[in-house]
Amino acid sequence: MRIVLAAAAVVAASPAVADVARGAYLVETVMGCGNCHTPLGPDGFVQEAALSGRVVEDLDVFTAIAPNITPAGRISEWSDEELARAIREGIRPDGSLIGPPMPFFAYRSISDDDLASIVAYIRTVPAVENDPGTSEYRIPLPPAYGEPLADVTAPEPGVTVEYGEYLVAIAHCMECHSPNTPTGPDWGDGFARGGFEFHGPWGVSVSPNLTNSSDGLADYSDADIIGMLAGTRPDGSPMLPPMPYPFLAAMSDDDKAAIVMYLRTIPGQPDI
Repeated sequence: MRIVLAAAAVVAASPAVADVARGAYLVETVMGCGNCHTPLGPDGFVQEAALSGRVVEDLDVFTAIAPNITPAGRISEWSDEELARAIREGIRPDGSLIGPPMPFFAYRSISDDDLASIVAYIRTVPAVENDPGTSEYRIPLPPAYGEPLADVTAPEPGVTVEYGEYLVAIAHCMECHSPNTPTGPDWGDGFARGGFEFHGPWGVSVSPNLTNSSDGLADYSDADIIGMLAGTRPDGSPMLPPMPYPFLAAMSDDDKAAIVMYLRTIPGQPDI
């Protein structure tokens, strides 16, 4: 046991390894960053303006604007360490807190290596001049989303429950597939039970139950679930926004299989 712990300490103390290709994969698929940060036009995402920011939600309680995260945005003035902290902990270089719907409770799970890779990739995307404005919050924000983080590791990639759980965390699935509360998602009794309402041009969509009950995924095959990740129900009808279907559809087959493997382990619970 002492040998294992010593080895773990050496790994934890090692500097994070940035891999631009890994960062591109995470940003463009699993995390679906463009689902909020890319402007929308009449035909969908404006790809030539990818990641240059837009208004995400305009509600009574806040107007949330995903900022320009290309090299033409204000993050160009931030160090890599400052950008990494903003992504994983929701704290800007000036100490102010970034508000919802950025899923910081989930992003706290991003490993050091993956975080460094995400930052490295964002530094390489085409610069797009666009100023989407500044978010305004008419509700109090928490003092912080948690304690400062360091030495966060991830399971070895593979078709395993552990790695599937990691992917579900950084894809922030449970941020929407659990009920919302004034202090964030209910990851206690409400974990994975759905019930979060989204209002948009499509009408109203409600996040479904992801537990293994008759209200959730128990009656769906693995292939059904993978199809729904890509935005198509088993009967061929389209799923409703705002889930980032085009991004999730581009994940590797192994990552999709790992996600399904993990979802199968969530104990069945009825809808909220």
